[in-house]
Amino acid sequence: MFLGLVSIAPDETPETTLTISAMLNDADKTATAAAGGDPITVSYTVDETDPLDRKRQEKRALKRAVYALMQRLNPTEMPWGSLTGIRPTKLLRELCVRVGDEEAVRQFREVFSVRIDKLRLAATINAVQKPVIASVQPNDVDIYVGIPYCKTRCLYCSFGAEIAKKNAIAEYLPYLFKDIENGAKLVRDGGFHVRATYLGGGTPTVLSAEELDALLTHFKACYGGFGTECTVEAGRPDTITKDKLAVLRAHGVERISINPQTMSDETLRRIGRAHTAEQIKEAFALAREMGFSSINMDLIAGLPGETVADFERTLFEIKELRPDNLTVHTLAIKRSSRLKDQLDKYPLPSRSDVETMIDMGFQAAKEIGLWPYYMYRQKYQNGNLENVGYAAEGKLCVYNVDMMEETTSILAHGAGAMTKRVFDSENRVERIPNPKDVPTYGVKLELLDQQKRALFLR
Repeated sequence: MFLGLVSIAPDETPETTLTISAMLNDADKTATAAAGGDPITVSYTVDETDPLDRKRQEKRALKRAVYALMQRLNPTEMPWGSLTGIRPTKLLRELCVRVGDEEAVRQFREVFSVRIDKLRLAATINAVQKPVIASVQPNDVDIYVGIPYCKTRCLYCSFGAEIAKKNAIAEYLPYLFKDIENGAKLVRDGGFHVRATYLGGGTPTVLSAEELDALLTHFKACYGGFGTECTVEAGRPDTITKDKLAVLRAHGVERISINPQTMSDETLRRIGRAHTAEQIKEAFALAREMGFSSINMDLIAGLPGETVADFERTLFEIKELRPDNLTVHTLAIKRSSRLKDQLDKYPLPSRSDVETMIDMGFQAAKEIGLWPYYMYRQKYQNGNLENVGYAAEGKLCVYNVDMMEETTSILAHGAGAMTKRVFDSENRVERIPNPKDVPTYGVKLELLDQQKRALFLR
């Protein structure tokens, strides 16, 4: 096979475009990569009885060979080495089970070239997650409910969320209610147990207080409850009102997210958010007053135009608020975002500055008693870095662990939502995506129900 790759050079050096040939030799189990000079060859082993393992090991070998070649051409230590997947913690956990802790650590360092600080981060998260994962029962499912609407569209966003309009939401909710009814019947028929519930988006709090009440009332009537926890993304502070928070509390919701991304008003305007830093503080204080026991806040390191000093000021403000959870994301340049099309207009912080920001986020979380408990990566993240969720003791989000580590099946409701059936004994996940387009989603509800029943009840 032939791969066209772009090598991202150090910050001061221009990018270099290379054409790399990479190929597998099945006979002697080697992968080779070359770009005109001496090739790089790595060996690998496979379980001959497991086709999935064969495919996995072949892909990893190709990536290792290409990464080693890139290191020869441009000796820059990347934080996660040759790993490109979303879930490095899942890989480390699986390796620990398969080959033991010591060998798993060796492979992360010597085979995948993962930097020692990132290996320690992954190992720390695995230790924190261990009792959560051990508590999963064979018939457990998590429930996701998606509200694919936002008040504005952020510059960096690629999600299928639409700008919230009253008539669009009124059209959407009956479809969602029917989807929930179908899912609850599936759960009853299959003898499943609801472990955790998550209302995400978009921004669920674009719904009115009356719509939120109707949604949660309907959900509980169908499912009988939320399981051990219910988390609601109240992400935009300009969508949060006392009436809406009162509805959530009346239904027993204790976990919400209030997501500033930054505490700089200038940056907020630049990225297309219609609120101020002061509104973030007001929404947070109101949520505390209303009795929410776990409040998460999201930040993004590497936003357009931001400096290390800007991020430091944001962290100072967050530490003053003392949230129970903090998620620090690294900006990802997503293909369908407005930012991707307008990079010449929006200068981004350097890779080294973004890594400094991520390190500062770790230290700030530690200072207010929060520790990393889940992590994931995305394509096209600045500096090949990661997103990390931090939590106070006893305040981690079970759904986040279940979802990111793929240890629990997820039954998803809503346009654009993704149902996942986890076959743990086979280390396999099957998915059913709901259509992103709301009218199409409505038309296909019965077909989706049939597909989910076939997946969960077979």
